[in-house]
Amino acid sequence: MAKIAFILLCHKDPEAIIRQAEMLTAAGDYMAIHFDARAKPEAFNRIKTALADNPSVTFARKRIKCGWGAWSLVQATLYAVEAAVEEFPRATHFYMLSGDCAPIKSARFAHQFLDNRDVDYVESFDYFESDWIKTGMKEERLIYRHFFNERTQPKRFYASYNLQRKLGLTRPIPPDIQIQIGSQWWCLRRRTVEWILEFTRKRRDVMRFFRTTWIPDETFFQTLVRHLVPESEIETRTLTFLMFTDYGMPVTFYNDHYDLLLSQDYLFARKISPEALELKRRLGTLYSDERAQFQISNEGRGLFQFLTARGREGRRFAQRFWETESTLGRERELMIVVCKKWHVAKRLLERIRQVTNLPAIEYLFNEEGTALPDLGGIQGTLAKRTRHRRALMRMLFDYYETDRLLVCMDPGSIDLLQDFCGDRAVTKLLEVQCHFTDAYLIGHAMRVGLAGEQTPPETLERLLPTIRGDMTYESDRIRDSEFENHMILRQSDDRGQRADLLARFLDIPREKAQEIAEPDHLFAD
Repeated sequence: MAKIAFILLCHKDPEAIIRQAEMLTAAGDYMAIHFDARAKPEAFNRIKTALADNPSVTFARKRIKCGWGAWSLVQATLYAVEAAVEEFPRATHFYMLSGDCAPIKSARFAHQFLDNRDVDYVESFDYFESDWIKTGMKEERLIYRHFFNERTQPKRFYASYNLQRKLGLTRPIPPDIQIQIGSQWWCLRRRTVEWILEFTRKRRDVMRFFRTTWIPDETFFQTLVRHLVPESEIETRTLTFLMFTDYGMPVTFYNDHYDLLLSQDYLFARKISPEALELKRRLGTLYSDERAQFQISNEGRGLFQFLTARGREGRRFAQRFWETESTLGRERELMIVVCKKWHVAKRLLERIRQVTNLPAIEYLFNEEGTALPDLGGIQGTLAKRTRHRRALMRMLFDYYETDRLLVCMDPGSIDLLQDFCGDRAVTKLLEVQCHFTDAYLIGHAMRVGLAGEQTPPETLERLLPTIRGDMTYESDRIRDSEFENHMILRQSDDRGQRADLLARFLDIPREKAQEIAEPDHLFAD
């Protein structure tokens, strides 16, 4: 069975560190601790004294001062790893933790999980090809030498950086190394850790390179694992559940997050609030529970994004550049079908195509896989389509050689609707309002990641009113916008009412509109 040596980097709260070490080692695992040398000596002495008689705890042979984004974090990790490898020969896995982490599964579950697959768990994405870095420095982290800490010595950091740029003092990346990037929270097998330590002793050139890169804890282990281990033995993921806000700040978990954390497909979570004493107590009890069962639904990230987005609509104080592009054309007519049940709108569009031969495109701003002609790459991704929305629509009018075009949009895309309805072209809006059963809403929650197959019924019961209210809110926003040519087709309308409305919307004879409205299965789930 797997035996884990936890590599703990910490700098505060000695009482919490002691409790964490005692809890994790009580299950038969080990821990190697590096306590930041910046911390008060009495805090470290308190930890060392309390754990002195615990044979499953060791300490890094050398303590150093650590700084965010600096090589010192990697060096501290290596010191702790070396101590763990030497002291715990029976350890099969080495798991990186911080003092803010806590287990969200039992020890039995964690050991069985690691036994099931002989792989290393580490995020390692291609540094240059992936979009892991959203903003700020990218190539500059590597090709320039960073001797100062950007947070504690910003003036020196940027003076050194700007001088190197001005003088062209770039450096090559070691030619046989493909730089990777990812989360610093990894879990590696013993063989992999031993290979890494051997590599650090032999490849002084690579070590010199990483020592002066910026934020190397996101690249060092990630790169070396990919360099040393066959790809088939790497699972590109972390086993520690963590989330970030839209502002790049880590989400903190509190006492009322217990049920959510247990349902995630991870072994640990960070950051646990220092004030969440009840959460820590319950998770500590859970870790030693050999009978605990877990239903993995893994909806945490999707649910967080959904709930935090509500009420944060905001106002734009300046037009985005695509909104200043020229009009679609006064002589053109854009007809937009808005419907939350995408399959209903798609059925309607298919019927309209059959009867009228109008060019009709499904959810082009909502579904990446929507069939679109080659328009020179602008249609390649949802981000490009949205960013160049008017240019895209003009090109579609030109491609189909038409002045009348029909498209589908989700009612949540209010900014798109406002943009197109504000154009000088003739824009018509047909909002298709459907009935939403609980079964449909549950399916919708699963499709968008708010729930999973194993989500408990009581969680779904609490979530359904929020989802239903959100759909009502989207419809209210459309109505409040008072679009000039806004029509509503309701599921409760009879065929005659549907035909009248479709005739007005599509500007076609009523007979043809009746053909479109005829099928009984239009609103079927």
